[in-house]
Amino acid sequence: MLQDGEKGVIIQRDKQTYAVAPHIPCGVVQPETLRKISDVAEKYNAAALKITSAARIAIVGLKEEDVDDVWSELGMSPGFAVGLCVRSVKACPGTTFCKRGMQDSLSAGLKLDEKYSGLELPSKLKMGVSGCPNQCAETCIKDIGLVGMKNGWRLLVGGNGGGRPRLSQEMARDLSTEQALELIDKIIEFYKSNGKPHQRLGAMIEKMGFDEFKSAMHNG
Repeated sequence: MLQDGEKGVIIQRDKQTYAVAPHIPCGVVQPETLRKISDVAEKYNAAALKITSAARIAIVGLKEEDVDDVWSELGMSPGFAVGLCVRSVKACPGTTFCKRGMQDSLSAGLKLDEKYSGLELPSKLKMGVSGCPNQCAETCIKDIGLVGMKNGWRLLVGGNGGGRPRLSQEMARDLSTEQALELIDKIIEFYKSNGKPHQRLGAMIEKMGFDEFKSAMHNG
């Protein structure tokens, strides 16, 4: 029996069938990709197609013997739904489509996704990019979040959901996209080197102290 993450699968509740969730960067998908996913789901008698909270499309209820053929016919890489790594980046439409957008969240989110998706870290790490203070990408509960403001980006760190939820804290504001991406790179490298196994970024920050963490990032 396959384990979670092996061959890109997620074990389902019945312990006999699997879901696969192809990687769809920031939830932006072309019509032909949707058709391909639909055709594969029908061919292999999937129980359902589920749009996930991370803006992936999961093909649910697949048999183990069909998994290899499903991936072959999709021709897509797996989304990182499990494991100690950077998960899919969640981004709102931002200035690309939304009338409320203040910053280009899609472009920033796609850059983050391209650079970090699947990167192995001490624990899972989720990122969100919201183009305005409404925070439709749930940036207040992401390990790393960007929030678009009139004068640039607010950078938030240390949030998470789960059984012990934690709100993120503001680390910097009025950042250009380049400045925000550079600071995120410092955060991830520091976390990769200093985080303990299964320790979320927010827990690491809490243990060392937020002021000390900010100082390490700004002076590093």
